[in-house]
Amino acid sequence: MPVSQNVRTAFSSALSSARSALPDPERPGRILTAVERLESTPRLDAALGPLRRAAHALPLGGARDALHGRWLGHAVHPLMVQVPIGTWMSAAVLDLMPGQRRGADVLVGVGLAAAAPAALTGWVDWAELRKPQMRVGLVHAAANATAVGLYSASLAARLRGRRARGRLLGFAGLAVVSAGGALGGHLAYRQAAAVNHAEQVPAVVEPGWHPIGDMADLPVGEPVRRYVGETPVVVVRETGGQVHALADRCSHMAGPLSQGTVADGCVRCPWHGSVFRLADGWNVRGPATSPQPVFETRLVDGRVEARLIRDPDRAHRPVTGSAGPAGPA
Repeated sequence: MPVSQNVRTAFSSALSSARSALPDPERPGRILTAVERLESTPRLDAALGPLRRAAHALPLGGARDALHGRWLGHAVHPLMVQVPIGTWMSAAVLDLMPGQRRGADVLVGVGLAAAAPAALTGWVDWAELRKPQMRVGLVHAAANATAVGLYSASLAARLRGRRARGRLLGFAGLAVVSAGGALGGHLAYRQAAAVNHAEQVPAVVEPGWHPIGDMADLPVGEPVRRYVGETPVVVVRETGGQVHALADRCSHMAGPLSQGTVADGCVRCPWHGSVFRLADGWNVRGPATSPQPVFETRLVDGRVEARLIRDPDRAHRPVTGSAGPAGPA
């Protein structure tokens, strides 16, 4: 076979392989198919429980909410991983340039130092996910741990003067951490891990007042589910007649707050324990990093009506969110 024919055959084969990895209008590509298979496989499940318990057992105290990102309003982990990925990418660029040995070595070391706190925030978030997300997250973590091992070996080789070996190990580490990063993107953008699951409420709830039921049908001190249009809300009637209403689906992972518990003016999600203040929806304890959309209520002829509070400043003042039985008509 002529050389030119061999080249054309090899190019055609490579192009076919590249195309098969990408989605097409008729079916998903091989990469997406493999990741979706990973979501549903039970092979990793034996490790999930022990690892989750280990993450919960970490003596973090109040720092756990800080690691989730409650103070920031969204997850901290995506911010933390920018340092190791960015420094390692920069080190790869310097490795391709002459006379940049010291700079590349420093960047590899900085990335390794930043990997530990980034991993800690990731494990804290991972322990509060659903099982399909945990499966992908576990492989994501394994890829990142492998990358850390490769970069550690790379730094050791560089310090011993074995530059070529150090560069090759660094390039291998970059390839592995890039694959891990792609799985992290799948977790966030395909599986909706660590995103605000109540964000759509202001977009789907129509303005104005909506009936949610008779006052007499609301038990005192117990959360119940009612609907504003097609949007579920959790409604709690206090002893004095004041009625609170929040979006029912927890902002953390869409857990049903109406199946949770009420104490000290707050409702606790039954799935992962996030606590929200009934008066204004504020997330007083994580893992939720976003507050709940809050409704103000009023009583009209024995029926409770609710209206979404769309002004964040108004919603998150300490004493707002509902009117008692003598509220405005």
